[in-house]
Amino acid sequence: MPPRSSTASSTPKRAAVQAAVLQATEQLLGEGASYADLNIERIATRAGISRTAFYFYFADKRELLMRLTEDVTEELYQQADIWYSGSGDPEAEIREALVNIARLYEQHGPLLRAIVEVSTYDDEVAVFWGGLLGRFIEASRERIVAERNAGRSSGCEPASTAFALCWMAERVLYQELVQGAPIPPQDLVEALVRIWMRTIYER
Repeated sequence: MPPRSSTASSTPKRAAVQAAVLQATEQLLGEGASYADLNIERIATRAGISRTAFYFYFADKRELLMRLTEDVTEELYQQADIWYSGSGDPEAEIREALVNIARLYEQHGPLLRAIVEVSTYDDEVAVFWGGLLGRFIEASRERIVAERNAGRSSGCEPASTAFALCWMAERVLYQELVQGAPIPPQDLVEALVRIWMRTIYER
């Protein structure tokens, strides 16, 4: 990805314009526009800037999508951290984290659909998305190790277990978004909670 211009870095105006572009993009996706059909002119017009100004702040549409996804992923991680950094009842922490994550998936559904779909044919986006998920996998692995060392875990292998559980949750929540799954969201969350608890804690 080309480096961003250092001009006017982190000024209030720059932050405001970038926020407007990000908001405009997510709004357009939410209104039914596909990522493939969403052109720069349309995004810039909705954000109230010129096409030229867009390229001052973003290298291209791919960078825009990745920046948006980074912001949402940070929100998702903050919720997952309820369990990662928790010290209370793990079942309650996992449930609270997954309920909040599912809510964010619903709130940012069009964007998350777009990043997953683009990752199937764009290698750079695929590596980027995998890297973001990797942060969740590593934090899960560390928590499983801590639980095993404390004698609270089932003794499952931390790295492979974390990898499987995180990608399973991502796929389940994505399918709920894409298909509008016939299973109520709260039932899917409870299924995920049971799987995480039985796998890590055998209960």
